[in-house]
Amino acid sequence: MFRKTVGAAAIIAVLAALLSGCGAANDDGGTAYERIQAKLISLESYEAGASVTYISNKTSHTYETKQQCRMTGEYRIEVTGPERVAGNVTVSDGKTVCQFNARVAGKLSIATTEAMERTELFLTSFVKNYVRSQEVTVSVASVGDASCTVLEAVIPGEHPYLRSERLWVDNQTLKPVKLVICDPSGAERVVVTYHTFEYNITLKDEIFTVD
Repeated sequence: MFRKTVGAAAIIAVLAALLSGCGAANDDGGTAYERIQAKLISLESYEAGASVTYISNKTSHTYETKQQCRMTGEYRIEVTGPERVAGNVTVSDGKTVCQFNARVAGKLSIATTEAMERTELFLTSFVKNYVRSQEVTVSVASVGDASCTVLEAVIPGEHPYLRSERLWVDNQTLKPVKLVICDPSGAERVVVTYHTFEYNITLKDEIFTVD
């Protein structure tokens, strides 16, 4: 295992050399890191099924979700479990955010303000933070049977609980496995575990409609 922190301007050249010995090359000679970085930088949209766990000092709560997002800011996140909250949906057209409660007749729509606790759950936010970071950290680790590249980035702003994040990406499938968001002390506050993930799928404008 290795762990390396470098400036953003030098990261490609340095990590290409560092990872050449631990990232299996593909037919074009690219390392795992190079292929993962190319995949993330070319991200335009995605659809994923993911468990989201919020961790406080005393308790934790896990929700099953379906996420549909665009890099341009539109997103739709539906809670699919547990049953008591299943069907609740939050939608953003990139400007306005609305929440729909499936258990209220007519699916009550409530305009709400944007919140980092929600937007930082999305891979699109991680990619933006990663690209903007002056320094990023890259390491390798295993998750189950998968060999992963772990990317770390700083979350901008002064949120008391959301300060940095780490993304585990499978070196073979190039798909994200896990996203962990930490507070300033390094304690895990949000864990997103991906069950399914599809890059750059066509997402119709209608699913981001805000009434």
